[in-house]
Amino acid sequence: MPRIGVFVCQCGNNIAATVDTKKVAEEMGKLPGVVYTCDYKFMCSSPGQEMLRQAIKENKLDGIIVSACSPHMHEKTFRKAAEGAGLNPYQCEITNIREQCSWVHHDKTKAAGTVKSIDLTRMTIQRLKKNQPLKKIKIPVKKKAMVIGGGIAGIQAALDIAEGGREVILVEKEPSIGGNMARLSETFPTMDCSQCILTPKMVEAELNENITLYTYSEVEKVDGYIGNFTVTVRRKSKYVDEERCTGCGECIEKCPFKVDSQFELGLNKRKVIYTPFPQSVPNVPVIDAPNCTKIQKDKCGACAIVCGPKCIDFKMEDKLVTEEVGAIVVATGYQNMPNERFGEYGYGRIKDVISGMQFERLASSSGPTGGEIRRPSDGKIPQSVVFIQCVGSRDEKKGVSYCSKICCMYTAKHTKLYSHKVHGGQSYVFYMDIRSGGKRYEEFVRGAIEHEGAMYLRGRVSRVYEKNGKIMVQGADTLSGNQVEIEADMVVLATAVVSRDGADTLAQRLGIGYDKYKFYNEYHPKLKPVETVTAGIYLAGTCMGPMDIPESVAQGSAAASKVLALFSADEMAREPITSVVNRTTCNACWDCVTACPYTAIEREAIKDRQGNVVRWVAKVNDGVCQGCGVCVAACRSKSIDLKGYTDEQVFAAINAF
Repeated sequence: MPRIGVFVCQCGNNIAATVDTKKVAEEMGKLPGVVYTCDYKFMCSSPGQEMLRQAIKENKLDGIIVSACSPHMHEKTFRKAAEGAGLNPYQCEITNIREQCSWVHHDKTKAAGTVKSIDLTRMTIQRLKKNQPLKKIKIPVKKKAMVIGGGIAGIQAALDIAEGGREVILVEKEPSIGGNMARLSETFPTMDCSQCILTPKMVEAELNENITLYTYSEVEKVDGYIGNFTVTVRRKSKYVDEERCTGCGECIEKCPFKVDSQFELGLNKRKVIYTPFPQSVPNVPVIDAPNCTKIQKDKCGACAIVCGPKCIDFKMEDKLVTEEVGAIVVATGYQNMPNERFGEYGYGRIKDVISGMQFERLASSSGPTGGEIRRPSDGKIPQSVVFIQCVGSRDEKKGVSYCSKICCMYTAKHTKLYSHKVHGGQSYVFYMDIRSGGKRYEEFVRGAIEHEGAMYLRGRVSRVYEKNGKIMVQGADTLSGNQVEIEADMVVLATAVVSRDGADTLAQRLGIGYDKYKFYNEYHPKLKPVETVTAGIYLAGTCMGPMDIPESVAQGSAAASKVLALFSADEMAREPITSVVNRTTCNACWDCVTACPYTAIEREAIKDRQGNVVRWVAKVNDGVCQGCGVCVAACRSKSIDLKGYTDEQVFAAINAF
């Protein structure tokens, strides 16, 4: 006969207000196998836990029930206390009588809440009698990490992990690390030069002996589980030998062909062999194969002729590299909604309607105009500029209902940059709301209005068209109630921040979740903001949603701290709540393989003594399984059970009711 103890928590008045906890404890004491019961004001408190430990020892309990709040709150607390008293922690079960009883039954007579609490606790007792003592799963950990994405969040994560003494592979799909921050002129709210604060970080990442850079590379495949991932990376051909290249730039200078620069967002041309920007890391040029006449037509080859180290190879091919790592940080960043979607604002028809990121390049000293604000159409300095907020953001018609978060701030920054560079010029801002929720952010916006003379107009723009060489912007000022028409030399659109192209494909390769906008989902938005449902994979930066630079850097460091915590031991212990297959009854239908969202089920061959395959069965990889139970529901032959939630346990609870 088992010896079970039942501990009923009053949770102050959270439970005791509508549940008679003393009666629940008394009723449980009448059940077979229950040798100890009590109720206490706060079971999760230190005195409560000490009382639980003493009761286990003094009454020689081999199983306990704590009737309290949701197991999500304090299951670990009580299991740890039970383990401290020498009891297997998985012989401790939680009955939720707060959220499921007290909080939904407000009868002050306590009748309904008490009856339901008695029923639920009785069911848990019968379930506990069928429990099996479980042991945590020990998994060896490879102490090497991979960071996917070389923007500021990814760089910060890689540097922190490397400074913790661990090796890091930093994978970036572009020829240089730096991400979107490399395109910026200044940063709010301090107006620091973006390159001045980013470039040292980039160089530090390149020089750190614990960091290996894989630029111009993409993740092709991810296998394995926490502590033991196998990642296949495609290193796209640069047609330049990185080891031999000195970065002299002679090849770029002699190349006779130019195409639109992606880095400059079409505002300027670049050579067919190029580095994205002057401070690129690594400083190794890349040949744009689709536009190279040597590769496409076997003509030219001027770059190879002038190359001193002879590091250009037009026959170079992509390479697949396999890396074994213990943890992965995803920091793939964002992109702006394509400008072509904003024809209503004249984009595509009117040359001087540009995006906010294009304005950044005009303002940058390394940009196409050397930092002078000039119109793309004729190179003239605009004397009046209209900035339009919420272009694509908070707009269901564009498929984006969320706020892009950074636009209010970077538009205020743009008005300041314009004021500093074009003396006597006038800026206008059409906005819906000003959202400046950060340290010194509100003061920054007020400074743009009060000190720099930016004219803010609360309202939407209804029409943008050309007239006599001017851009006419019509809209409403809802604060004054007047219709407004402004003659502008240039219009700047604060376009929505959206997820990267291919974000969903990468998420599927990694086995992590994403929302309808293809931003990646964290495990819990408050308590686990950089973790994912796939253990060992962490998130950082704007791959999760719009955020500014300080927040991205903070998340990079947060993800790195999780990785270093994982790497702090040679083995990690994880919960044993995993599926188990009855190999005798498994009929190899593979429905479980199809249903498993974590690809945790493998095909295993059963062989005879001669080594011949007799039949196949399903096998669960405990390192990957997350204990969701989907395979249990999918199995037609009922050959799969979930440890801690077996059919026998569930039926025992149902029969008790």
